[in-house]
Amino acid sequence: MAEKSFDMIVIGSGPGGYVAAIRGAQLGLKVAIVERENMGGICLNWGCIPTKALLRSSEVFHLMHRAKEFGLSAEKVDFDLDAVVKRSRKVAGQLNSGVSHLMKKNKITVVMGEATVPAKGKVEVKTDNGSESLSAKHIVLATGARARELPGLEADGDLVWTYRHALQPPRMPKKLLVIGSGAIGIEFASFYNTLGAETTVVEVMDRILPVEDEEISAFAKKSFEKQKMTIMEKAMVKQLDRGKGKVTAHIERGGKVEKHDFDTVISAVGIVGNTEGLGLDELGVKTEKTHVITDEYCRTGVDGIYAIGDLAGAPWLAHKASHEGVMVAELIAGGKPHPVRPDSIAGCTYCQPQIASVGMTEAQAKENGHKVKVGRFPFVGNGKAIALGEAEGMVKTVFDAKTGELLGAHMVGAEVTELIQGYVVGRVLETTEAELMEAVFPHPTLSEMMHESVLDAYGRVIHY
Repeated sequence: MAEKSFDMIVIGSGPGGYVAAIRGAQLGLKVAIVERENMGGICLNWGCIPTKALLRSSEVFHLMHRAKEFGLSAEKVDFDLDAVVKRSRKVAGQLNSGVSHLMKKNKITVVMGEATVPAKGKVEVKTDNGSESLSAKHIVLATGARARELPGLEADGDLVWTYRHALQPPRMPKKLLVIGSGAIGIEFASFYNTLGAETTVVEVMDRILPVEDEEISAFAKKSFEKQKMTIMEKAMVKQLDRGKGKVTAHIERGGKVEKHDFDTVISAVGIVGNTEGLGLDELGVKTEKTHVITDEYCRTGVDGIYAIGDLAGAPWLAHKASHEGVMVAELIAGGKPHPVRPDSIAGCTYCQPQIASVGMTEAQAKENGHKVKVGRFPFVGNGKAIALGEAEGMVKTVFDAKTGELLGAHMVGAEVTELIQGYVVGRVLETTEAELMEAVFPHPTLSEMMHESVLDAYGRVIHY
C-alpha cells in the first residue's frame, strides 16, 4: 500500500491528541490521527466523563435522602447500579461519537490501529486490515497513560479492580478498600461510600489528597469521616490474600501489620505512561519513569517529535493535555505560542465535598521564599451556600505579602470545581489582590466567598 503523506500525525485521540489534530487542521495543516481503541481516549471513555456521570448519580441519591431538609418528601429511596452505569456509558458514548464527528468536520484522516514510529517522519499502523504507512515532518505523541499496578496488588476484575472495573462494576461492593487517595481513589471512594459501601481508604503519605493544601486535606478528611468513611494515613497495603468472595488485606501502619477483610479492592496508586511499542528508544526519545522528557514546548529533543498530555508528565490533567495540544499545533504551523504553565492549571476532584486548587499551597509558597498573606472564608458565612443546604466548605487564598501576587487558591465544598476558574484567570492575567478586591462579585452567589477570602487575607473580610 502506498505511503500517505501529511503535515502532522497525532498518535492517540485523547483530550491532548484530538485537540492537537483539530487545531492543526484549523491552521491549514494536513492532519492524520491514529487511535488504537476509542476516539476520545481514556478521559472521555474511561476517565473524566463517565466518572462524573457516576458521581452525579450518587450526588442526586445523597440529596434525595436529604429531601426532608428542603421541605420535600422522598420515600423508599434506592438505586439501580446497572442503570447508573448504563447512564454513565451512554454519556461517554455520546461524546465519543462527538469526537468522531469533529474529525470529519475538520477533514482529519482517522486511522484505527496500533502505531509505531520506525524512523523520524514515519509512522506504521497495524490495522484490522493489515498495515498502513504514513509520513509527516511532525509527529505528536499523545498516547496517554494507564493505571499503575503494584506487585501482589494486581487487578483481576473480580475482587481487585482498577478504575476501568470500577466504572463497570460486576457488583455493588459491601466492604470496600481503596488503595490511594489521589483524585481517582477519592472519587471512587466517595461514589461507592455514598451508595452505601463500607469504605476504607489507605494512603501511604501522611495525609490524604497529598498534593492539596494541608488545610484542605484536613477539612476533607473530617468530612469523609463524618460520612462514615475510614481513613488510614501513613499506611501501606503489603499483601492481598484472595479467597472466595473475600480479600484479606495486610495493612502496615506504625510498624504493625493488621489484617482486614474486604469483598472489593480498588487500586488507585498512580499511572504509567504508554511508551511501549512506539520505538522511542531507537529514535533517541528520552524517557524517565515511563514518561517522555520534553522541554516547555513539548519538544522531545528529537527533531519533529513532540509529546503531550499524561505521556509527557505531571500534572495528569485532561485540560493540561488539551492546551499542550493547541500549543504544539500552533508551533508546528509556524506560530509563536506561549508555553503552558503548570502552576496556573487547576486541579479538580469531584468527590463530596468537591476539591479544587491552583498554584502554590501555603507550604510551597513559604518553601519558595515568599512572605505570605493568607485569607480564608467558610461556606457557612455565605448566603447562597446556606440556601443551597451546602454550608460545609472553605475558600483559601495565598498572596505574596510584598507584591500582592495571587500565589495560590484552594477550595473545598459544593461546586468549587466551577469556581476555581476565576482564580485561574486571575493568575494568567497576573492579577494582584487590589484588582480582586475591586472586582464586584454578584449576589447571592458562591463566588462571593472568593472575594471574601481575598479580603480576609488583608484584614478586610466583611461577612465573617
